Amino acid sequence: MPHLSEELIAPCGMNCGTCIAFFGHTMSGGKRKKRCQGCRAENKSCAFLKKKCKKLDKNNINYCYECESFPCEHLKILDEHYRKRYNISLIDNLISIKEKGMDFFLRSQEDEWKCPECGEIMCCHNYTCFNCGFKRPKN
Repeated sequence: MPHLSEELIAPCGMNCGTCIAFFGHTMSGGKRKKRCQGCRAENKSCAFLKKKCKKLDKNNINYCYECESFPCEHLKILDEHYRKRYNISLIDNLISIKEKGMDFFLRSQEDEWKCPECGEIMCCHNYTCFNCGFKRPKN
């Protein structure tokens, strides 16, 4: 599965194709026994929010921006964590998808995460290309 596809955009706005678990690694630098396939694989819906959101749990919405409570407190907490640690806003990702469309969002993700050395997609959690080893400085 390619790293940049609609199937890899989680309901919360996370691009699972840039996630360290999708690359088969752990945050501590080890290898996972099983590589994650993304939040939508096997109908998981959303690793972080599904247990806290009835609409996601019942598959009533595809993306959090479709909810009248967007952005809910659970998403705000997750967004704040990602802003502080990785300089990524899941809420901004969702707004971009809603306002400009999925194709635009996927192109912008490619621009953001394409490795300047080999052209593969880099990990958003540690700014590393697992293909060639290039490490980008954190923004």
